[in-house]
Amino acid sequence: MHIVLVNIKVKPEAIDAFRVASRENALNSAREPGIARFDFLQDTEDPAHFTLVEVYRTADDVAKHKQTAHYATWNESVASMMAEPRTRVVFTNLFPPDNDWG
Repeated sequence: MHIVLVNIKVKPEAIDAFRVASRENALNSAREPGIARFDFLQDTEDPAHFTLVEVYRTADDVAKHKQTAHYATWNESVASMMAEPRTRVVFTNLFPPDNDWG
């Protein structure tokens, strides 16, 4: 598995719109065959901080995801909502075994 954690800081006035756009992207992303899991999280202490937990079956599936219409729509619609550039960290799965992801 190829796991990406994306941290996003949103402008306070854009929180609600960001939630709507990102939830739609997450719903569509979770349907992609190359994605085992796609979580959209909001920080309880800082409502303007969000994290995406993206679990891809292979590194190639990341590129496929970025070619989808729903990703392009999300990326364009949230660009002006960002308070700062988003960051990402890539992880390798250790547990559970890759075939237990579903």
